[in-house]
Amino acid sequence: MKRVTLQDVATHAGVSMKTVSNVVRDYQHVSPAMRERVRIAIDELGYRPNLRGRSLATGRSSMLALAFPDLRWPYFAELAHLFARVCAERGYRLLLEETGGTREGELAVLRDRDAGIVDGIVLHPQALSAGELTEHGEETPMVLLGEAPQPPGVDQVAIDNVAAAGEAVAHLARSGRRRIAFLGHETEELSHTSRLRIEGYRRGLERAGLPVDDELLVPRPAGDALGAEEALGAALDRGLRVDALLCRDDHAAIGAVRALHLRGLDVPGDVAVVGWDATVLTASTTPSITSIAPDTAALAARTLDLLLERIEGLDSPGRLVTVGHDLLVRESAPDPDDARP
Repeated sequence: MKRVTLQDVATHAGVSMKTVSNVVRDYQHVSPAMRERVRIAIDELGYRPNLRGRSLATGRSSMLALAFPDLRWPYFAELAHLFARVCAERGYRLLLEETGGTREGELAVLRDRDAGIVDGIVLHPQALSAGELTEHGEETPMVLLGEAPQPPGVDQVAIDNVAAAGEAVAHLARSGRRRIAFLGHETEELSHTSRLRIEGYRRGLERAGLPVDDELLVPRPAGDALGAEEALGAALDRGLRVDALLCRDDHAAIGAVRALHLRGLDVPGDVAVVGWDATVLTASTTPSITSIAPDTAALAARTLDLLLERIEGLDSPGRLVTVGHDLLVRESAPDPDDARP
């Protein structure tokens, strides 16, 4: 259904769009008769005023939307904090939304832009197809985060997941680990993120001259620490033997440390553990967790750079920006010189 615009109301009422805008903004210098005429047209057409209509001088709301699948995840929460700070530095306020990773949730964010609530969107998509994102990207200043395939014409910012996973495996192999498992991917269809990280894990094993064994892929039924703890515990109880774990995320790493502890296995003495995202919680566990650390400051800054350029009217093919990452070495998988012989 076509959204009713200010121009539609103006045409219906037989007045200028400026007059309609003045009524919507409750500007006092409008005659009672004219005000009533415009309000009748608004009611008849079902027009809903929006923030864009209230800011005709700039045509902007000075609000940006940041939409993540699940705000309970420490990585998303920490990233949201960075985005809020960078937005404030650039004169914008941030509207934080949780999509649940559903198509309906992601479309709702895009409709906010259509209604004039925000000037642009930063979205971590999980459900919308590339075609749907391309369609909305043509109308909406938008930058995507994460590993979903980049739609034509839409900007995207990510890290090199394949390279990061390979570097983590190389670190473990240099420490003398030979049975390196991957923990925490989905039990059913792999997400784009898991697919890339497993690809990097496999490449890392091949480069280290280690066997690529599907027995060493340990999925979890739920995407939290408890799910990882239960999945690894069950695999160990069935007889799986490993001396290192590359975990899909820090939740999985925290669950792994507990599962190993409950079975009398020392970290890192018996099993080294590497997480992903280097969230603040991993510095406070016992042992502290070695983790792949995306350059989140650069991610937030570059994402806002791209988005504000689109808001200013930049018309160009979609751009892909890859920000850096590091392996933050802590107690759970120390440097080779400090590891066991």
